[in-house]
Amino acid sequence: MTSHERFARMFAHQEADRVPIIDGPWASTIERWHREGMPSDVSFVDYFDLDRVAGISVDISPRYPVQVIEETEEYRIHTTSYGVTLKDWKHAGGVPEFLDFTIKDPESWRRAKERMTPADDRIPWHTLQKHYRTWRETGYWIQGGLWFGFDVTHSWTVGTERLLVALVEDPAWCVDMFNHFLDVNLALLDRVWEAGYPFDSVIWPDDMGYKHRQFFSLSTYRRLLKPVHQKAIDWARAKGVKTHLHSCGDVNPFVPELVAIGLDALNPLEVKAGMDPIHLKKTYGERLVLHGGINAVLWDDLEAIEAEMRRVVPVLKESGGFIFSSDHSVPSSVSLQGFRRIVELAKQLGSYC
Repeated sequence: MTSHERFARMFAHQEADRVPIIDGPWASTIERWHREGMPSDVSFVDYFDLDRVAGISVDISPRYPVQVIEETEEYRIHTTSYGVTLKDWKHAGGVPEFLDFTIKDPESWRRAKERMTPADDRIPWHTLQKHYRTWRETGYWIQGGLWFGFDVTHSWTVGTERLLVALVEDPAWCVDMFNHFLDVNLALLDRVWEAGYPFDSVIWPDDMGYKHRQFFSLSTYRRLLKPVHQKAIDWARAKGVKTHLHSCGDVNPFVPELVAIGLDALNPLEVKAGMDPIHLKKTYGERLVLHGGINAVLWDDLEAIEAEMRRVVPVLKESGGFIFSSDHSVPSSVSLQGFRRIVELAKQLGSYC
């Protein structure tokens, strides 16, 4: 079966030849694998024969100037099109250090918002013209990218503390940011669709939790963010497109809400934060595709991860509805040989034959 066929059957909660297998190694993990023998001119997806997924991303940013402020052998300090100053470490995984923000209040947001309008030059037409036909002919699963919500607003736009305070003191500002990000994104993806480049699902990141806690209450979610999630899901459903949310941390209180508004798939089911993939399968498995849930803390211990996979995968794959991956990403502690063994075992345990 092709990757598209596998994903389609998982989203239909039906069995396939095997579950889809995908993942996201850190850049430092890829560096390690190159040192251990993976050719530099071959993608890790092709090298390990993972499932093929293509993404269509559009630019909804205010298009602030992007420039490098300082660069050494170990790090790079630079600005983003969202007006954020970041410090990225070159040879270590994880998130960057956020140093400063351009958007800090409703007035600076008003100025940024004026710069965020749909336009054709925000769409990667050249990439679509070059690759889309091949993606379809070779059976890729194609995802449209969304960029909106709590996570991208706090971490990539205004800053965490600033947004958390605003959720209480100025919720209208927060809702305006959530909605404007989404509205511009949907307008651009409408243009992509109408130009003859349909996609199979939409996926967006909105981390709402951390270890055993959430960033905000269930009532805050219902008032401020849930209606925006609902808008995205309703838009996708009108096109016959599946919806796929990446939300790190402990998001247990939000799962019933997400299922109720029609979310199709949830990732990454972060075990170390308090998510129990087997409980989720037994509770929501008929309505929600589970993507992830394989504890990344164990991936550098082959004996431990094999035991965990043998415990979890047979349950999660029942009646389809499962996409195999780590419960976040693949850290640089995982060797080339170790990842190869994990993929082999995932194909074995995830088989329906």
